[in-house]
Amino acid sequence: MEKVPSDFIEKMRVLGEHVGTFQWPTIALAAGSLAIILFWPKKWQRRVPGSIVALVLGTAAVMLFPGLQVETIGSKFGGIPQALPQPHLPALSWENIQHLFQPATTIALLAAIESLLCAVVADGMIDDRHDSNQELMAQGIANIVSPLFGGIAATGAIARTATNIKCGARTPIAGVVHAVTLLVIILAAAPLAKFIPLATLSAVLVNVALNMGEWHNFSRLPKWPRSDAVVFLTAFSLTVVIDLTVAVEIGMVLAAILFIKRVSETTQITAVDESSETEGAQHSLIGKEIPKGVMIYRIFGSFFFGAADKLETALKRSGQEPEVLILGLRKVLAIDATGLNALEDIYDKLHARGKHLILSGPHTQPFFMMDKAGFLDRLGRENICANLEHSLERAREILGLPPEPSSDPLQAEKQKIEMVRQDLVGALERAGKVLNSPAGGGTREK
Repeated sequence: MEKVPSDFIEKMRVLGEHVGTFQWPTIALAAGSLAIILFWPKKWQRRVPGSIVALVLGTAAVMLFPGLQVETIGSKFGGIPQALPQPHLPALSWENIQHLFQPATTIALLAAIESLLCAVVADGMIDDRHDSNQELMAQGIANIVSPLFGGIAATGAIARTATNIKCGARTPIAGVVHAVTLLVIILAAAPLAKFIPLATLSAVLVNVALNMGEWHNFSRLPKWPRSDAVVFLTAFSLTVVIDLTVAVEIGMVLAAILFIKRVSETTQITAVDESSETEGAQHSLIGKEIPKGVMIYRIFGSFFFGAADKLETALKRSGQEPEVLILGLRKVLAIDATGLNALEDIYDKLHARGKHLILSGPHTQPFFMMDKAGFLDRLGRENICANLEHSLERAREILGLPPEPSSDPLQAEKQKIEMVRQDLVGALERAGKVLNSPAGGGTREK
């Protein structure tokens, strides 16, 4: 077989057609190398990793027994250049950039996720804490410079990092030693590296795949939420059958949709009446009278576009059209443009019918967003109240009703004094009109 197809289904078909053409020396060397890696004593693993032992023994077997007829790096690719590659700028064109922009963005996101996940795993193994910003900046610089020397984008690998730690690595010096070792191989041991058998390298990659598979997660799928399990299996299947880039893109879209669904489910819009209990007397309706024509609704959770239609649905289900609608926003920590648009639509509909909207206790983020959008000026800042008690006072003022008697004795006395003051002012105004009228005897001076 000259070339193995890259597509998974096509690859399986071609391998099935050539199932009788296996070379037993290659299979035996690959199986022996994998056995050495898997069963190498753990007490020696820290000093001499099993993969290094398998690589050395496999290379020695090929060199000592040239009749094995096993593919090597030299026979397949012509060996390893014994020099550093020369830097060169890649040829850039707008046509190529258009085609490469999408996969490049996906690879960058995947590389960031993989590297940070690798750093978290390493932290847990050595009881340390990484700097995420430093990690991503270093990776970005390396991936920008590497292609200038013919390299490809790379990330922190969990399997290689875990193997490094198991072998005694505790600091970034391990990565420096790794790089220096590869440099020595290129400059000094390249002629020997061409004898490395591909069968042994395949055994190393199989071991890496086994370590990176996170196979224990499959046994946990029945315990996960069904939506998370679907996203996991979808991403895994697409990675195997189609392509890693496609799997990451579709997996991120599914995860975003799942997040929106969960946020919308946590957002609740409920009607408030005299029996509703909330924190603090100012936010409770117990002992207070809701004037006729006033409806109160309270919103819980983030008011995003996934939940914006719930408000209009709740108002339609009530079957009533209030003169004054009070929306309690004290439990809304965040609002987006769609939530703001829903509030604006409700205000416009009420305003067109001569009705009124009052917002009660908006939080910091919703308040500043509505202010920046100019909605507070349209609504009228007098219709933004700090709590439910003040909202009811504003509603009574809009409806032309007298203030509700307060349950607070001091506040009640203040209200009585205010009512007496208003009565006195009214009496004086009426007396003045009588004195200034002709029937009253002429002018005020008389």
